[in-house]
Order: sequence, then structure tokens, then C-alpha cells
Amino acid sequence: MESIGVPWFIMVRYLGPPLFLVVVGGALLWWRRPPLAGLAWTALVVNLFAAALPFLWIGVQLLTGEGDITVIGLVMTLLQPAVVVLAWSLLLLAFVLPSRRPSGAVGSDGGEEVARTPENVG
Repeated sequence: MESIGVPWFIMVRYLGPPLFLVVVGGALLWWRRPPLAGLAWTALVVNLFAAALPFLWIGVQLLTGEGDITVIGLVMTLLQPAVVVLAWSLLLLAFVLPSRRPSGAVGSDGGEEVARTPENVG
């Protein structure tokens, strides 16, 4: 990583927690599948992309030589937090939005879900 001017421990510091989140979150998604698991996986990957964004930007700067323009640096500074907010919003939506499972579908325990109506007590 020193080839792009970033010490390796800085990359570990920035990419370690999102990588850990992908591993642990992936294990949890595999173990307890939420209704919208695809959206949760997307959120984990977008969060990892947000963490890698500064390093990708450094690579683009080295390849194109366009790193000295202040406006581009400002946009990149504002873009990373926006991508992180997008990732956490997607994760929140994955667990808050209702499932689109049709009635009579197989439940999480393997049995058929049955709509229960209260019995008339009286």
C-alpha cells in the first residue's frame, strides 16, 4: 500500500471494521435470514465500498493526475459520508420493510403459515 502513498496500517484501520461487519453481518444473514436479505447484503457491500472510497480516490488521482483540483477533493470528502448514510439506510430498510411473502407461504420454521382469527368468546 505504500505504493499509493498510504501506510498499510491506515488501510487496516479504515477497512478493518467494515470488513468485520461484512463477515459478522454475513454470518448473521446466513443464520437468521431477514425478509429482505438481498437489501441487507447490498447495505453491507455499500458500507465496505464507502470505506474503500478514499483509497480508490487516491488510486484515481495517481492514474489520472487530477488530484490537485480542490472541487473534486471536496466532492469526495462529502461523498463518503453520504455513501455510509445510504448503506445504513438500506440496512435499516431491510429489517423494517414488511416481507412480501404471499399468504399461505412457508414460514421460517418450515410449516405453512395460517392466518389466525380470534375466537368468539362469549
